[in-house]
Amino acid sequence: MIHFFSEEISFELANTTIISDWLIQVTQAEGQHIDEVNYIFCDDAYLHTMNVQYLSHDTLTDVITFQYEGSGISGDIFISITRVRENAVQFKVPFDNELNRVMVHGLLHLLGYKDKSDDEQQTMRAKEDQYLDFLT
Repeated sequence: MIHFFSEEISFELANTTIISDWLIQVTQAEGQHIDEVNYIFCDDAYLHTMNVQYLSHDTLTDVITFQYEGSGISGDIFISITRVRENAVQFKVPFDNELNRVMVHGLLHLLGYKDKSDDEQQTMRAKEDQYLDFLT
């Protein structure tokens, strides 16, 4: 259902059961269900290469989401641990908080939310905040 991997870095997510249950709860709150979601933790270089190769964006990013075809929620969510660490310092938040925000952000993309326009970004941020509260 929800799997966690790492590519080209040594990173292991703590509390995988709690995080998986939370992500399932988020999906259910949106009236949907997860078929299969893979979180792949990597570094900036790995994610930058994917961003250039698949999206033609020559920029660093913290998360890229690829949706599978089919029913239910399914896809791959790639997260740069390097970028999450730097963002946590920049925004003065604990690493785990920033990682959880990026994880739910990727899931929200699979749930159909976008973040290209200002209105979409505001909606995305509100949803992130709403669902981060589920963890407390």
